[in-house]
Amino acid sequence: MLPAILGLSGLTLTDDERALFRAAQPAGFILFGRNVADPEQLRALTDALRAAAGRDDLLIMVDQEGGPVARLRPPHWPEFPAGARIGALYETAPISGMEAARVNALAMALVLRAAGINVTTLPLLDLRHDGAHPVIGERAFGADPLLVAALGRTVLDGLGEGGVAGVIKHLPGHGRADSDSHVALPVVDAAEEELAADLLPFQGLSGRARIGMAAHILYTAWDAERAASVSPVVVDQVIRGRIGFAGLLVSDDVAMHALTGSVEERAAAVLAAGCDLALCCSGDFAESARLAEALPPLREESAGRLARAVPSAAQPEADIAELIAKRDALLAHVRPSY
Repeated sequence: MLPAILGLSGLTLTDDERALFRAAQPAGFILFGRNVADPEQLRALTDALRAAAGRDDLLIMVDQEGGPVARLRPPHWPEFPAGARIGALYETAPISGMEAARVNALAMALVLRAAGINVTTLPLLDLRHDGAHPVIGERAFGADPLLVAALGRTVLDGLGEGGVAGVIKHLPGHGRADSDSHVALPVVDAAEEELAADLLPFQGLSGRARIGMAAHILYTAWDAERAASVSPVVVDQVIRGRIGFAGLLVSDDVAMHALTGSVEERAAAVLAAGCDLALCCSGDFAESARLAEALPPLREESAGRLARAVPSAAQPEADIAELIAKRDALLAHVRPSY
């Protein structure tokens, strides 16, 4: 099995993609707006991916956070709020905030599962920091580590109840970044003592989360030369060590400009650092073919983590419209203060 999650080019599989995916057997796929038109098309596409792979234990992932980051959008799918709105409710009424987070996550999971998607890159456990780059901003639940941990745990539970695996991100914390890692390598110069707060939400969920995403951010306190995703020091000593995360570790997208070298070199670097899977989002066929040729097979230890990460096909008795109505009633009188 190829230790990668690959993107694809469009609304349907091409013959070349179908042949490549059948031969290379990537661990999973990630979908973007270019792959999404309507419910019937999307379900046909995810069914085609499973048929091409020839197996059901396939991760089919999407960035469906809510707010500004959502690949499934109205009018075909419901709108989901950004994390800051739920965080603002929690600050006023913690029990109501947690219930809003739970029913929102369950509704999202039911929507995704109906589309054949079993993984979403949520919850963000990054803290919101004043003066940082706005790439996180309203996506974060808030600035308080305990608030973020509580809501993150509830989101994981709600997603799991609906048969979807969540991905905690961005390990070991993106909130202090001074730039967008899609564009350049962020450098965080905070001292070890300051960074301890950023680790707290991840530490609180390390035993519950089965999938996590490593950030392309350089933390000078831990490794002054390499981004976390390509640093054996950060992966081993911070993510696996201090945080205690033992689940499937996926890199952030290796096509981001935070990393250098060819895409194959970047993917090889995140695997060498200790990530289990390289995330390759472009959907460029030639790029995917080069990765299939260049990367080593999935490590035995990573295969075990992957097997544990695949969610069960839960079938809860819940109505999406009712869940969303309950969420909206809870959120109706609260607006974020960020």
